[in-house]
Amino acid sequence: MNIFITGGAGYIGSATAEALLKAGHSVTVYDSLVTGHRAAVPDGANFIQADLSDSHALAATLVSEKFDAVMHFAAFIEAGESMKDPGKFFRNNLVNSLGLIDMATRAGVRRFVLSSTAAVYQSSEEPLTEESALGPTNTYGYTKLAVEQSLEWYRQIHGLRFAALRYFNASGALPGRGEAHQPESHLIPRVFQVALGQAEYAYIFGTDYPTPDGTCIRDYIHIADLVSAHQLALEALGERDKMIYNVGSGTGYSVREVINTASAVSGEDIPVKEMPRRPGDSARLVASSQKIRKELGWKPQHDNLRDIIGSAWEWHKSHPKGYD
Repeated sequence: MNIFITGGAGYIGSATAEALLKAGHSVTVYDSLVTGHRAAVPDGANFIQADLSDSHALAATLVSEKFDAVMHFAAFIEAGESMKDPGKFFRNNLVNSLGLIDMATRAGVRRFVLSSTAAVYQSSEEPLTEESALGPTNTYGYTKLAVEQSLEWYRQIHGLRFAALRYFNASGALPGRGEAHQPESHLIPRVFQVALGQAEYAYIFGTDYPTPDGTCIRDYIHIADLVSAHQLALEALGERDKMIYNVGSGTGYSVREVINTASAVSGEDIPVKEMPRRPGDSARLVASSQKIRKELGWKPQHDNLRDIIGSAWEWHKSHPKGYD
């Protein structure tokens, strides 16, 4: 297939692009490099540096050749920031996504895979299924849910086949590929900045949640398992017209557990600074991924937290300045 990937210079998008190239597909990466890295774009991909808000560049690219599918990873992802600057997230995550969906449909693209999020759900004491109550607690989650709902209308009206993968905390690293944001706020890379002497503290936002140790609980999923889920969903769209799947390990770990595991893996002391809760954080988000396991045969290969964090540590040790 000939695949158009937005956000293909980012953490998950670039890893997916590389896997698709290795599988024999043609890949065009469209990325503004606002948060992505040119060095992350895999060899063999056609690269176009442009913003999704540039309707002329986007339209010209989508009609320049026949694309079989769009895989949409381009989005702002900081839930906390989305509660401080909602307009930024509405413009980039929602408005730009709607433009992409519409232009792709007009260009004759028939498959669309959306990188969605567990943040579309309400917090729950039980593992989240695809039928669990929706109710984003932050603007970021709302924008993703709105894009999912928009895709449903394009499916009904124009026959656009789509898959939305609601994945949980992407983590870990692949050879030569890891997580690097500027500034860094994600827990695992932030903790390793402390281990490498690049930051003074790891932060815990909220210690009074109704969880065993008072900190938020999240489901961590290795990037390699996310990539395989995207590949399976893309292939399945040849026969199905709509899929929404949770993608997670099914096990929840608290912020303290992650920090303690990272300290054990790195052999470094990691000082912690406790802070008040952040607006928009849910107490507990853990996946039930039974549906994608049953229907697509997907199964995580890296569901041990120590192994996931260990792979991230190897990358951060060898790339202390990220892709720079």
